[in-house]
This record gives sequence, structure tokens and C-alpha cells, in this order.
Amino acid sequence: MSHILITNDDGIRAEGLRALKDALTGVATLSVVAPHLERSGAAQAITLRRPIVCEPVAEREWAVEGTPTDSVILALNRLLEEKPDLVISGINRGSNMGENVFYSGTVGAAMEAAINRVPAIAISLAHRGGDFNFADSAAFARSLAELLLTKESLPAGVMLNVNVPPKWSGEVRFTRQSQKVTRNLLKEGTDPRGRSYYWLHEQQVVDDVAADSDYAAVMAAAVSITPIQLERTHETSLNHLSHWAKLLERK
Repeated sequence: MSHILITNDDGIRAEGLRALKDALTGVATLSVVAPHLERSGAAQAITLRRPIVCEPVAEREWAVEGTPTDSVILALNRLLEEKPDLVISGINRGSNMGENVFYSGTVGAAMEAAINRVPAIAISLAHRGGDFNFADSAAFARSLAELLLTKESLPAGVMLNVNVPPKWSGEVRFTRQSQKVTRNLLKEGTDPRGRSYYWLHEQQVVDDVAADSDYAAVMAAAVSITPIQLERTHETSLNHLSHWAKLLERK
């Protein structure tokens, strides 16, 4: 039977992770290795300056006092007897589109799996507040997992970033990652000791959204699937700037 590793950045007790696990029951053997608390915005950070505590919390489930990437590293190198056939990170509370791909712990965990040549999906519910209904996201994750496990495969070094709209029309689009889709906002305050602090949050920017982008798909009530590759070399610049080498060499 196939084996799926489930992780996330919202914490091992998060409703989205539980909905994902329930939906995948019967598809494969399931293991859960996830942060013990929410670690949103952790990107692909790893813990280097202190030990990583890991405790079993249920059968084939471990809570990690670290980042989402720490969780995947521990799973692949220590906790699991063999590499899983698929890693699914999510279901995240809120979208991971545009520049948020670089900040997301959900995506970061899937990227770590891809680095280790394990097929990976990051899945998010593109909802910005209120009650979260994970039913569509969980059902879609099951369908996609079944497809990847039985019919298709991903190229090495490629993961899928999936965003499901809160009211899914049934349409699915393969999309490009958006350009920056939010504006950074800072709310300033002063603590009791007179020190300034800032709450970082964001405001969505919907101008000039490319028609083939993740954001456009979700706004049209379609599921967005964006293949993301680990190789980030910009080939055009590699060729265009290569003549700089002679200018920069030490004589």
C-alpha cells in the first residue's frame, strides 16, 4: 500500500490537517509529522541553535517543536522506516499565492520533500476569515493524491502548489504564480516600557492580475494548481551576464 506523509504549518491539531487526514483515509498508509504549534510564515526555515524535541501523540503521529521543514526532515531521516510515496502539506488556513509562496511554511514543507526527491503537494484554502469549510479542499486533495499515486508522477524537483477557493465551482486550472498580490501594512504601537512595536499584516491588491495566474483562477472560483520547481537559475541572465566575469576577475 502507498504511504503518504501529512504535515502543515498550522500545527498538528489544526482543523485543516485533521480534515485532510480524514479525507485520505483508505487511500494510503498515513503518517503525520507536524509542528506542535502554529508556525505560519516560517517559509523553509530550519532549527540550528537548539535541539528539536519530537513526541509521539497518537499512532503514526508525531508533534515537533520546530518548523514545518524540521518536521519533514525528521520524518524522512528518522521517524519513518522508508521514504513516503507522497508528502501533502496543509490544508492551510488562507491562500498561498503570489509572493506568499516564499513566506509560507506550508509551501516550505512541500519544498523540503521535493528537495529529497519525494513528490509533494502544498494545499491551501483561499479564505480570509470567518468559518473555514475544508470539505472541498479535502476532497480535492484526495482526488489529486489518488491521481499522483496511481496514474501520474511529478518530475524530480517539482512540487504542486494548490489553492482552493472557498466556494469552488468545480473548475480546475493549471496556473502561473502571481506577481506580488498584497500590500504590506504595519500597525504601530507602544508597549508598557515605551518601546515601539509593529503588527505586520497585508492588504490584497487585485489590480493587473494576469489571466493565467493563481490569483485569477481563485477569483473565478476555480482551483489553482501551480507547478513550482526548485531550480531557480535564471537562464537568460546566466547567458546575458556571463561577460561580466572577465570584468570582475582579479588580474
